[in-house]
Amino acid sequence: MRRHLLATALLLGMTGMALAAAPLAFADAAEEARFHTLTAQLRCVQCQNQSLADSDALIAQDMRRQVLSLMQQGQSDAQIRQWLVQRYGQFVLYKPAVNASTIALWLIPAGLLLLAAGVAVPLVRRRQALLDHGPTTPSHGDDW
Repeated sequence: MRRHLLATALLLGMTGMALAAAPLAFADAAEEARFHTLTAQLRCVQCQNQSLADSDALIAQDMRRQVLSLMQQGQSDAQIRQWLVQRYGQFVLYKPAVNASTIALWLIPAGLLLLAAGVAVPLVRRRQALLDHGPTTPSHGDDW
């Protein structure tokens, strides 16, 4: 009895994995092109630096299936993005909207760039001023 339960559980697990790996079925070439364009604009929540289209993670496969399902239900790209943001947060978007919760994502890089320029410009000017005055000559005949 125990062996039968184990074999059944193993068979069901393999069936689920086979269903998850099944290829996506598109209605036409336009739907496929829209799908690929949309998934290239979305980030895999596990891989973080890969688009949803490029990721091999299991969650990415699930997300791609959900995107296709929402497309086939007639939802627009904006509605699909909104659904994903509600479920996974702004992180799923490569270009998050500018709002109160994402303003730091937009301002921190600009602030760091300004800070680096604020440090670099005076250093370069000071070095240039030293070079413009030329080398100093010994005044006491200390040249050996």
